[in-house]
Amino acid sequence: MSWRTVECWGAGACLFLNTGAFFPLMLIGSDAALDEAAKAKLRLLLLPAYAFTLLILSRHVRQFITALVRNPLFNLLIAMAFVSVFWSISPSVTLRRATGLLFSVLSSYMLAICFTPRQLLVLVTATVGLCILLSLALLGVSPTLAIDQEGMLQGAFVTKNILGWYSSILAAATFIILMDGSFGMRRAAGILLAASLTCLAWSMSMTSIIATSCACFLIWFYSSLPKMHGLARAVFMLVFIQATVVLLILLHEFLVPVLLTLGKDATLTGRVPLWELVDASIGRRLMLGYGYQVFWTEANPDAWAIWSRIQWMAPHSHNGFRDTLLSFGLGGMALFAMIIARALRQGASLQCRVPEAGWLWLNVFMVMILVMNLTESIFLVQNDAIFILFATAIISFSLHSPASLKRVGSVHSRVRAAERAAAMSSGQDNRSDQAWRQQIGAK
Repeated sequence: MSWRTVECWGAGACLFLNTGAFFPLMLIGSDAALDEAAKAKLRLLLLPAYAFTLLILSRHVRQFITALVRNPLFNLLIAMAFVSVFWSISPSVTLRRATGLLFSVLSSYMLAICFTPRQLLVLVTATVGLCILLSLALLGVSPTLAIDQEGMLQGAFVTKNILGWYSSILAAATFIILMDGSFGMRRAAGILLAASLTCLAWSMSMTSIIATSCACFLIWFYSSLPKMHGLARAVFMLVFIQATVVLLILLHEFLVPVLLTLGKDATLTGRVPLWELVDASIGRRLMLGYGYQVFWTEANPDAWAIWSRIQWMAPHSHNGFRDTLLSFGLGGMALFAMIIARALRQGASLQCRVPEAGWLWLNVFMVMILVMNLTESIFLVQNDAIFILFATAIISFSLHSPASLKRVGSVHSRVRAAERAAAMSSGQDNRSDQAWRQQIGAK
């Protein structure tokens, strides 16, 4: 078995373990929640994924170092999770979860280094497709497990919302594969698209349905960018951004009246009153936050005050931006915003320069996750496949960005010259250098 085969299968297995499919459902208690013993078992289950990640990165040390150099802001944000131990309200929890975040980001580095965007699209389609097919299979084998108490489909996941997230991602990925036509897997993509849409409709996750709808416009937008040049492209992007801002303003002003007119829950299933209380908590520790991923713990009196007011134990803010503020304050949120802005710019640039390389799906995926975090919390979550892929997109954009390549080119030029001289003197070819250049997308 070749190392490449090991990388492909191992990366798929690591992603599957981080999706939260099947195994958490088998350990869930009668109260539909995971106790501490079950969570400890799930953490142990991830140890092989950690070991595999370190093994693969040890085989690509130079590429790993280059990727680290090109992502200083992202590395600083991960370091901030560890530094927040010093002001955390629960230092031990922060340290444990920051360690999980570190290994999640290392997995992202591994995926960005070892796989091109097209290869990553196939890997994600296969892994998430397996989760969706397992969800439908479980529905036939054990409907009581696959359907929640409200009659919604949750499949192989612990909640319908998680099933909706992965169904939305798979629907966008398979649709892009069908659009491309060069992958040679139209039949499989068509089957998985139908399965994902079935799970999406049955789960009734409004966040996922909205994200899927946005994906349709995003595919059109990013597909149109390479066809335009100069002023036309600038005007097109400006109009699209302005239209997006106007849409967000309209949603802010008229969403509640529209929901009331339609007879829907104007509180967004309790999110609106939750956000009002969370905003007050953010204001109490505005600059640095409460520490990474510790606000929603039973040791936090502020969390208990919110739970007693809303009469349910919210596991998070149902808003990724607010949870980032709770963890890191304004300093961390500003750093995260710069990371996202840089990645969006680099991703759009790569889509315009080399659309055939498969950058369309990574661009669409990244904006979809931004949309999902308006009503869910996925940002900077440890041991989560969606955030791992989100971080992979950020790293991949920086790794292949033309501007980054120019800056790093001067640093590596003398190293490559020395390698060529050594190869010529020993009579060996320069295949390792060529493979390296392909990994970083150099021409």
